[in-house]
Amino acid sequence: MPEKEKPRIARLTSIVTQLQSKKLLTATSLAKKYGVSIRTIYRDIRTLEKSGIPIVTEDGRGYSLLSGYQLPPVMFTEKEANALITAEQLILKNKDASFIENYGNAITKIKSVLRSSQKEKTELLTQRIQFRVNVDNEKSSDYLMTVQTAITDFKLLNINYLSLENKRTERTIEPFAIYSTQENWLLIAFCRLRIEFRAFRIDAIQKLTVQNESFQPHDMTLERYFELCRDKYRSEPI
Repeated sequence: MPEKEKPRIARLTSIVTQLQSKKLLTATSLAKKYGVSIRTIYRDIRTLEKSGIPIVTEDGRGYSLLSGYQLPPVMFTEKEANALITAEQLILKNKDASFIENYGNAITKIKSVLRSSQKEKTELLTQRIQFRVNVDNEKSSDYLMTVQTAITDFKLLNINYLSLENKRTERTIEPFAIYSTQENWLLIAFCRLRIEFRAFRIDAIQKLTVQNESFQPHDMTLERYFELCRDKYRSEPI
């Protein structure tokens, strides 16, 4: 194989991987990612189509795989496999039980496609990595996965909430985003009780129920939310 052909083959393989992992890809984003021209990406897409990959072209939007089409399992490099094992050890220290369980199920499926030599090395690496956080393996919540699904499905949540001031309230909220700080997960949501966006510690939610009712997404981004928070706290007297 000519040396000059290797970069293109690697790029084509990577594009296929990208198509598997994302709903829609644009020629512009692919050209920027691989440092090539948009015309080169057009040629790459045509090559993949000729090889039998059913790529759907959406005019003015980008490329996607034909719905329902499944590609063979992706092969991982040694460094990629090591990254997954490192992440696994970190997640095992997480305080949300649902997150640990679901990641454990996912990583088991991923490990099943590793080559035998990779499996031996990942098992060794598992024994040689340790994160000194949450040493007692405390599990303080079990709602993170449910919250994530509610965010993407735009489903209302009813929560029984115990604040850090030990005040208990029942609220209906519109889940918006989550973030982690100081080993705790926080849910940003529009609170229908306070009529504004609020942050709720997930480990302070005593009971959570997903409602059948959906809500209309707000015209808000996570970056904008944090900007509003900074402005709010700057304006408050010390």
